[in-house]
Amino acid sequence: MCLGIPGQIVAITDEARQMAMADVSGVRREVSLAPVALGPLADLVGAWVLIHVGFAMAVIDAEEAAATLEALRGLGEAQETLEQMAEGAKALEDQ
Repeated sequence: MCLGIPGQIVAITDEARQMAMADVSGVRREVSLAPVALGPLADLVGAWVLIHVGFAMAVIDAEEAAATLEALRGLGEAQETLEQMAEGAKALEDQ
């Protein structure tokens, strides 16, 4: 089973490469917007997306994002994923 987790796009980091910064429950990571870039990337700032292996796979609404995060937390899967993302972010900062 693949895990997709909701994140909110907070900034475009590299328009040419279609990359953006997403906030996933307080953890920020860079993701590719290529699969969902149907118009200007700036239009996606503030949008919620479903993220899988570093790619924004679908745009979702805030209610769906909240419900999905709550369900994942209930299953314990989100916490493990968030911890892995935080460790990855920390490793990048330490370089």
